[in-house]
Amino acid sequence: MTSSIKVLITVQFSAELLDQIEAVSPRLVITTLEAKKMEDIPEEVWQDIEILYTHKIVPTPDLAPNLKWIQFHRAGNERFMDAPILDKPDLIASSMSGASAPQVAEYVLEMTLALGHRLPDIIDHQKRAEWPADRGDIYSPVELNQSTIGIVGYGSIGREVAHLLQAFGATVLATKYDAKYPADPGYMIEGSGDPEGDYVHRLYPAQALNSMLKKCDFVVVCVPLTQDTKNLIGIEQLSAMKSTAFLIDVSRGGIIEHADLIVALEEGQIDGAALDVYPEEPLPEDNPIWKFPNVILTPHIAGVSRYYNQRAVALFVENLSRYLEGHNPLNLIDLQRGY
Repeated sequence: MTSSIKVLITVQFSAELLDQIEAVSPRLVITTLEAKKMEDIPEEVWQDIEILYTHKIVPTPDLAPNLKWIQFHRAGNERFMDAPILDKPDLIASSMSGASAPQVAEYVLEMTLALGHRLPDIIDHQKRAEWPADRGDIYSPVELNQSTIGIVGYGSIGREVAHLLQAFGATVLATKYDAKYPADPGYMIEGSGDPEGDYVHRLYPAQALNSMLKKCDFVVVCVPLTQDTKNLIGIEQLSAMKSTAFLIDVSRGGIIEHADLIVALEEGQIDGAALDVYPEEPLPEDNPIWKFPNVILTPHIAGVSRYYNQRAVALFVENLSRYLEGHNPLNLIDLQRGY
């Protein structure tokens, strides 16, 4: 008789989505306990768990001696990279990279259009009921079909951004950790993204970031937060950008050095920015970044979607099937790289 596999899910899913997970195999014995902190899970539950699907918690090695695989609910899991259980020799972990790519890429497209077409100025004039006499000059757009967009980090989000930009005829540049290999074996929703690297006009190694920035009208930051990417964008990189360029950040707080960004905005080193992530969240009300009329600020919502759980479960179902067949799941986390 084939042995059962005990699965603990700490995220609240609908009955329909849970049915999809259970349908993968009769071997799966699933326990669902929504948890925001370790105390939400009774200690005895952990003992026989082999697979953990989690968002906010991971156990200690002694608490879950039989745990073999952790599937994280989000793509960015930097806060867990030092968790002792990830050092367990027989344990693997995988991320949800790719599940949020559609909505984040749409956010990026929204912000490139909003900044390039001077939407903050338009809304400001509307609020003041002003019809500017020089509107032909101040509203002259930076059109995507004549622009170069640089993507810092050509992962699932960056590839979906490049996919969407094809319709606009933009030139796409990107940096990649291992630029010699343009393809990406990670998870992508069918028909989305750029699995083979066909939509990028030039791929730069991470070390050539400044060379890419000099050519861009828009710069999109979407790298994971690691020791290598912390404070990746500082005064040197901002100074390398065109004074007419815009910066869009959908990565993680801590990748852009905000003190340097404020200086760059004050001195006109770049033309504007759209930010969804910050070194401190919520963004303090006395932070000077609030005051800039050419900056769009959103409260870390680029990845929010009513379809996220549906996409996440689709990836988990795929990974469960791979696991049961003796294969590694997609989006396997490399602790040395930090994602």
